[in-house]
Amino acid sequence: MQEIVYLHGFASSSRSEKAVLTEQYFQAIPKVRFRALDLPYTPNEAMATLEIMLAEPPLAIIGSSLGGFLATVFAERLGCRACLINPAVAPHKVLKNYLGSYDHPVLQQRYQVSAEHMPLLKALMPESLQNASQYFVLLQTGDEVLDYRDAVQYYQGANVQLVTGGDHSFVGYQHYLPQIAQFCLQA
Repeated sequence: MQEIVYLHGFASSSRSEKAVLTEQYFQAIPKVRFRALDLPYTPNEAMATLEIMLAEPPLAIIGSSLGGFLATVFAERLGCRACLINPAVAPHKVLKNYLGSYDHPVLQQRYQVSAEHMPLLKALMPESLQNASQYFVLLQTGDEVLDYRDAVQYYQGANVQLVTGGDHSFVGYQHYLPQIAQFCLQA
């Protein structure tokens, strides 16, 4: 059984629209186990959770936004494929604008985003990609949260699909699921 793992973005969960659509799509594919993980929001806790959950490397990791950043960190460590949807390239630069207290919608926990988390996120960021061909990156130019040009630059050499318009949620995501599955399931 081949495993595909989905990592949600900041202030999201395994029950987000993208996660649910992805789960429904992969359920129809034989011999594939799909898991959408709910991650803690502090960098150390998220990394500890992922190290346990990904002890057996998956075939591929799908990550959206902050989940795309974490998918990159683990794809680099594990050598697996990663499909990224509007990924955060340098989350320490973006999240510094979101300091404060939040509620996790599924875990039913309150969490803090603090300035102390920013150096931890920066330290996790791979300086460069070891094998750009293991990445499929979906970007929309209308992303109002992240500058898509940062991802275009960082993921040079990867299979990057740049879509004009859209927004951070990646409008029309469900139409890209066949491409995502094809990329993830390549041997």
